[in-house]
Amino acid sequence: MGELRGAAAAGIHRLTSRILLFDRDDRVLLFLTKAPDTSGSARWLTPGGGVDPGEDHLAGAIRELYEETGLENVPLGEPVWAHDFVVKWDDADHATGHAEFYTAVVDAFEPSSAHWTPEEHVDVLESRWWTLSELLSTTDPYEPAELIDLVRRQLPSC
Repeated sequence: MGELRGAAAAGIHRLTSRILLFDRDDRVLLFLTKAPDTSGSARWLTPGGGVDPGEDHLAGAIRELYEETGLENVPLGEPVWAHDFVVKWDDADHATGHAEFYTAVVDAFEPSSAHWTPEEHVDVLESRWWTLSELLSTTDPYEPAELIDLVRRQLPSC
């Protein structure tokens, strides 16, 4: 891995909000996105992203859910998990971060890209609803490393 550059090298800390979005068949929605790395690798992530100035984590989660999926008025409640992380990607715009995760259950749908940022139109490669057994058997990279345990703990049917 190369050295951190730009904002990441400057030690920028980023707040993020992420959503464990389950359908009524206990599948979780994930997006395959290009990592901010010169390697060009990709990994599966939950919907979500950076908290904008003036937002708290909940407001950021609501906005990101709308931007990335088109869903509005989805009750998210209190965060179900949070973690601090160090960015390992060499072309990221931050060096460390704090993520808070929310959970919601919705009817299955096809996410809309109508409100994506220009970067998301480049970085998001696909979306997919995953069962826990599919996550357990995949060799595809995903983030965070704790995703499977988090999904298992938050499954609506459990």
